[in-house]
Amino acid sequence: MSKLNFETLLEAGVHFGHLKRKWNPAMAPYIFEEKKGIHIIDLNKTMVHLDQACAAMKQIAKSGKKVLFVATKKQAKEIVSERVTKVNMPFVTERWSGGMLTNFQTTRKSIRKMTMIDKMKSDGTWDTLNKREKLFKTRQREKLEKTFGSIADMTRQPAAIFIVDILKEHIALAEARRLNIPTFAMVDTNSNPKLVDFPIPANDDATKSIALILDEICNAIKEGLEDRKNLKSGDKEESSEKETVEATAEAGTSETAAE
Repeated sequence: MSKLNFETLLEAGVHFGHLKRKWNPAMAPYIFEEKKGIHIIDLNKTMVHLDQACAAMKQIAKSGKKVLFVATKKQAKEIVSERVTKVNMPFVTERWSGGMLTNFQTTRKSIRKMTMIDKMKSDGTWDTLNKREKLFKTRQREKLEKTFGSIADMTRQPAAIFIVDILKEHIALAEARRLNIPTFAMVDTNSNPKLVDFPIPANDDATKSIALILDEICNAIKEGLEDRKNLKSGDKEESSEKETVEATAEAGTSETAAE
């Protein structure tokens, strides 16, 4: 359950939508009113949908799967990279490279290329290259890092994708939908929430609003990861206890046989 209240959302400007003329009619159920030509989002609906999204995110993290975060708009880039790095999830904040999900094998090849250049530096191969080759490889590595650096640990397709602004990230959304990857997103009054599995009606332009929603989502992931850790350590204790009991029983059986 989200720990946010109505006032906190209000202070962050989560309720501010777009101008009435820019609205998407599919957002009608989430609009509270129109004020001075601007649509106001119903924060009660925001809280309900945020709770649902957080509960689902917690389960995904608990199962040990990855969630890919996508936000390339300037207001969200820094917020996403900072928050998401803390929960060790992959993210894209520079540019969505077309086919990043639908052509995942090619994406993995690019990541491997990056790893190979790193390996060259550590195994001594780098020193055998001439100045021109080194410059080419350095530039290639920088380019790859910018696009794929933050998803380098993503060895398989993510279990879900979280998007800030589905209009801007329409290619990422389309790829996820095509592959039936569950989608989570902040949807503003100019977006179509029907395209998203877990839409969170919220202002996706203001940094305070983005930060607030992201914090809740990342906290849910953190809780899921902690539950997973506790579950694992519980299983280990259980198995070691079982082994001790079995060993004691075996020892008792051996002694009886010896007598």
